[in-house]
Amino acid sequence: MSKTRHDGEPLVRGYAVTHPPGAARLPVAAGWDQLVYAASGTMTVSTAAGSWTVPPARALWIPAGEQVRIVNRFRVAVRTLYFAARLNALPPETRIVTVTGLVRELLLHAVTHSPLDLDAPVDSALLTLLVDQLHQLPDEPLWLPSPTGSALAFTAAELIREDPARPISSLARTAGVSQRTLERGFVAATGTTLGVWRRHARILASLHYLAAGTSVTETASAIGYSTPSAFVAAFRSQLGSPPSSYLQL
Repeated sequence: MSKTRHDGEPLVRGYAVTHPPGAARLPVAAGWDQLVYAASGTMTVSTAAGSWTVPPARALWIPAGEQVRIVNRFRVAVRTLYFAARLNALPPETRIVTVTGLVRELLLHAVTHSPLDLDAPVDSALLTLLVDQLHQLPDEPLWLPSPTGSALAFTAAELIREDPARPISSLARTAGVSQRTLERGFVAATGTTLGVWRRHARILASLHYLAAGTSVTETASAIGYSTPSAFVAAFRSQLGSPPSSYLQL
């Protein structure tokens, strides 16, 4: 990883902000990669290819040039590190990882003490250790593909994101087509069935509610599950642990 300075410009910068509910955009300039961390609350970061849901203790790597839109249902505390793209800190692909323990402390320390002077031994060692640790973290299954080539499927996806509890039959009525037509078009546009996509979207939406302190029972109702037990079973199937422990890192 090259650490050469250019014209005295810092190569690693930090940014901390708390966003109220709604849509937001992080400041970004050409030539900068981003590591976006949710210190508290949950956000959904969308690109042309899809959307990543970033709950507490997770971080999203966004390579330079990727245009993103952020939406959060509740308040979210965001901590971001900007890396000059010429550092080649991580591969140029968007990915989300769990950030706990040492990695979390390194990230938060780097944000607080940015900009980092990579000619200074301490800052250089901090960056080297942080990047080395990030390389070793596994990806999390918190991504949804965006429908392509179909306005019908794209509209259905947006409606699900806005209201995860909305039944598929209601989506079809709003679109003015049969449910079967909608389901066929969705498979063609995403490579997955509407039912599978919606189920994953509902679980990802639940992370917004859970991170805001909403109970499992209330969260289940908000995203369209008839019983808390059905929600817990679906959550465990999608993310590998029950909602009561998933955010306790």
